[in-house]
Amino acid sequence: MTRNNRTSRSQAVRARLSHPIVDVDGHCAEFEPVLLDYLREVGGPKIVDRYKATPENPFLYRWHSLDALQRREERLPRPNWWGHPTSNTLDRATSALPRLMYERIGEMGLDFCVLYPSINLNSSHLADEEVRRAACRAFNLYQAEMFRDLSDRLTPVAVIPMHTPAEAIEELEYVADTLKLKAIVMPAYVRRPIPALARKAPDLAQQLYWLDTYCLDSDYDYDPVWAKCVELRLAPSFHSRGTGIGTRNSISNFTYNHIGHFAYSAEGICKAIFLGGVTRRFPSLRFAFQEGGIGWARGLFGDLVSHWKTRNPAAVASRNPAHLDHQMFRELALEYGGKRYADKFPVKAEDISVVMWGTPERAEDLNEWARSGVEQIEDIRDGFVPRFFFGCEGDDKLTALAFRRELNPFGAQLNAIYGSDLGHFDLPDMRDAAYEAWELVEDGVINESEFRDFVFANPVRLHGGMNPDFFKGTAIEREAAAILAETDRPTSAARK
Repeated sequence: MTRNNRTSRSQAVRARLSHPIVDVDGHCAEFEPVLLDYLREVGGPKIVDRYKATPENPFLYRWHSLDALQRREERLPRPNWWGHPTSNTLDRATSALPRLMYERIGEMGLDFCVLYPSINLNSSHLADEEVRRAACRAFNLYQAEMFRDLSDRLTPVAVIPMHTPAEAIEELEYVADTLKLKAIVMPAYVRRPIPALARKAPDLAQQLYWLDTYCLDSDYDYDPVWAKCVELRLAPSFHSRGTGIGTRNSISNFTYNHIGHFAYSAEGICKAIFLGGVTRRFPSLRFAFQEGGIGWARGLFGDLVSHWKTRNPAAVASRNPAHLDHQMFRELALEYGGKRYADKFPVKAEDISVVMWGTPERAEDLNEWARSGVEQIEDIRDGFVPRFFFGCEGDDKLTALAFRRELNPFGAQLNAIYGSDLGHFDLPDMRDAAYEAWELVEDGVINESEFRDFVFANPVRLHGGMNPDFFKGTAIEREAAAILAETDRPTSAARK
């Protein structure tokens, strides 16, 4: 077997730096025959067949078995295809073999890597409860055993099902207490049937759904889940597909469906966490949103601020329909409206719309910020900036927005964290992992201090901020401890 032993560009980058590089979003490519052994051990011999037969089957996409007319009739979205390296067989094997990845991590210019699944990103979304829970448990066992002796450089995430708080808590306790895993990924949403429609068409319950993001309007109280994360010192992360939802439903073009889909799912759960008051009730929690970049996060942060200005309780009260001077409106209409307005007063109730003249609202429904705990505009900054971390790939120049204080409300710096996406098509050559991120510095997009925050300090603050022992025993223990010992960066720094 021919192996390239030349110093990689990423190694050259790492050699010039005085700090480690931490990759918070690499991917392992599960080796199915071994994974299915674990599933069989967890759920029994029949569970594998049931797993393969689920509608969300990751082993055989239905799209490829249908002709063009059938795809159009069913409006079946074009799924992911050819997402893993093949010409680069070494990389394909590296993503499937943890010990090989451990051996090669230096070639990638990385000091430490947090590894997410590929197939099993979908396991927590499976509708069949028994299959879903067995698949998540089997994967977590698989990960724990595959990476057990590699923890100084690599740590895998555990997949946590979230259809109910009870199943989430049970798996959280198992992965933390029994498997000793210290990183997790949760689904960004759960598909729920719409009750009224499901009663009318029970066979279509899975197609007639709404997306539950746990923190607003859910039938369940997920606060015990967040409390368990605090207790177990686990930072919730989200890395769910948004393909097949909303406009991402092309039956012929995967690229159309794929662009922006991680950002879409991340924005939903992030917005719900904030407006649902989770950051207020659990101020020590840190949340990570992977592979969506920073653009959506900057937009959400800015939109929250601008909506507070126009939709805070005082601003809303100023638009109470009771304040309208109907007599003045009538006089102005008669003076400036012309003859068409002359016979329109008094206006008939059935001729006016509630959207223009005001809907009947209850007093308790007027403050949509109540659950978030926001009482003044600065509360948005304090609940958003230090709590949320946003995964950005190395070649994404919009990462610079995180550091452009002059463009961000309050002059804030957002927490961009580096995720190479190694193992998937986004990084064609693993040996370019660190180099691809360093090009942001070479191109003048960010400076070296910002690069340090991006690839080292922010990842440490994410996981170490939740669990001070996260990096204990790793190759970067000393450097990580120094970051955690620093005074927290004030969110009010460089306010404009």
